[in-house]
Amino acid sequence: MDYTLAMYKSPDYEELAFALLLEHLVSIGYPHEILAYKYDPTFPTRGLVFDALYGNLLKVDSHGNLLVCAHGFRFLKGAEILHYYPNKFIQRDDMKRFHILNTLFNLTEAHLYACLVDFFTNCSRYVNCDTGYKHGNLFMSFRSMFQDVREAMDSVHLSGCLKEKTLENLEKYVVKDPRVPLLLSRMKEVGKVFLATNSDYNYTDAIMSYLFDFSDGDKAETPQRPWRSYFDLIVVDTRKPLFFAEGTVLRQVNTDTGKLRIGTYTGPLQHCAVYSGGSSDVVCDLLGVKGKDILYMGDHIFGDILKSKKRQGWRTFLVVPELARELQVWTEKSELFEELRSLDLFLAELYQHLDSGSSERPDISSIKRRIQKVTHEMDMCYGKMGSLFRCGSRQTLFANQLMRYADLYAASFINFLYYPFSYLFRAPPVLMAHESTVEHGRLDVGEAGTALAPWLAQHGHPGQQVAGVRRDSSGEEEDDGEA
Repeated sequence: MDYTLAMYKSPDYEELAFALLLEHLVSIGYPHEILAYKYDPTFPTRGLVFDALYGNLLKVDSHGNLLVCAHGFRFLKGAEILHYYPNKFIQRDDMKRFHILNTLFNLTEAHLYACLVDFFTNCSRYVNCDTGYKHGNLFMSFRSMFQDVREAMDSVHLSGCLKEKTLENLEKYVVKDPRVPLLLSRMKEVGKVFLATNSDYNYTDAIMSYLFDFSDGDKAETPQRPWRSYFDLIVVDTRKPLFFAEGTVLRQVNTDTGKLRIGTYTGPLQHCAVYSGGSSDVVCDLLGVKGKDILYMGDHIFGDILKSKKRQGWRTFLVVPELARELQVWTEKSELFEELRSLDLFLAELYQHLDSGSSERPDISSIKRRIQKVTHEMDMCYGKMGSLFRCGSRQTLFANQLMRYADLYAASFINFLYYPFSYLFRAPPVLMAHESTVEHGRLDVGEAGTALAPWLAQHGHPGQQVAGVRRDSSGEEEDDGEA
């Protein structure tokens, strides 16, 4: 539901969450001075990695190679990066040290890490160390800072204070779109629609009632009716990603009181009923569907998309609100992308007539500097941490995960409104590195054997309104795309 059906207004919603996080940290002993920090929407992006050893925010590619490194709000360069990461590389599987901030809720968390590092680094009361800060006999490591922020995140969400503040001013924090009921009603005419959310029933009911209430003069394209009637199955308290594994006990919700009925629900699917807990297997059983019969939409690359794809084989649709901004920059700054492409081609041409016996060594230092300059200019068009999907010619970890696990992706699920439900989404063909080095024609076997693929291959960009991503390993055609 969150960030899929219910889109939160940015940066208002992030500012609210950020203020609540700061208040919690002060309540557990952090200096009151940190309350002076304000959320800056131009700084964080999703997909960053927090290094709990050195306190750095990192942007990496799918292999763990560093693209951007920031200590607080100071971006590290050259020798400074090599001091922390001698190979400009991290071991992403070291989950105790490196923490990926992939969700939209993580935006405030990423910015908070930068604020705390900035504060303690510049506060004269604290002595800077590689792995934290000293104050008298006390030592605060970046790892303990990470734990404090994570506990603050849990407290803000689980205590209900963020939800309470949101419900107090829904117009300020939640986007209301009259196309939502129209699209869901059309979906329900041709298939089964279910809602699975981690939120409790009371919050879900309040948010959904607001989204589907157009009695105050708001223009709706469908007749007014209860929000539950748009779904064949509603499950709250799902505790994703556990929902896609063993799950929890399935209980029925008393929609009058919001309380759970005792015992495990074992009956058939009831119209407009609401359930709590359960698992993805239970959803399949109640709806009478399986695997690729389901197109699952969500905003969480791990909790929604990766788990539903790997554990259930569901088709997946990732909501990426940042796409609107990404495509705007991609269009308006096309000359920078073309210049970078031209520089890559020019670099390749310098070596075109050289081989292993050549003593000539082209001077490419000026070209490398120009590539770095253009890449930086491109990044700054998106924000201080650059694009969600790329850094110059190199794709980010987030982009790689999206391409690997999402069958479809879009700025909003509303984009489906503009496609017939019979539409076949197909991915554009993507050349592998060795295929892109030669013209598509007859090639001498000996010549083909000596052709070396370049180290970096371009793999396209987040296409049009809806585009394809995946292939079907079963041999059947699979719907691919970006809506």
